[in-house]
Amino acid sequence: QVQLVESGGGLVQAGASLRLSCAASGRTFNSLVMGWFRQAPGKEREFVAGISWTGANTYYADSVKGRFTISRDNTKNTVYLQMNNLKPEDTAVYSCAADVQLRKIGKTTMDYWGQGTQVTVSS
Repeated sequence: QVQLVESGGGLVQAGASLRLSCAASGRTFNSLVMGWFRQAPGKEREFVAGISWTGANTYYADSVKGRFTISRDNTKNTVYLQMNNLKPEDTAVYSCAADVQLRKIGKTTMDYWGQGTQVTVSS
């Protein structure tokens, strides 16, 4: 069993930055691949970024490439999403997810999910 808790969301103006954190517990962190997803009201959940077990490989949705950076600190059991140059279209609930299988990165069927943190970007 894995528990995930997100933090760091908030209300910001367009162009601002936020850093989201996701703290994991219940399983050896470096056995998990991690991902960030987001869901806006009335829309389907979409993949944002993913990272392999040690951070050697990262994956990004085209919509955030160059603006967002995913990283992990396995000594702290935490994955981060640094979000720069935020845009109103980034407004969503951001959730982190975990799985033991790299092939499931970016999939909404990843095994473990946090409850999410709200990010709101005003114009």
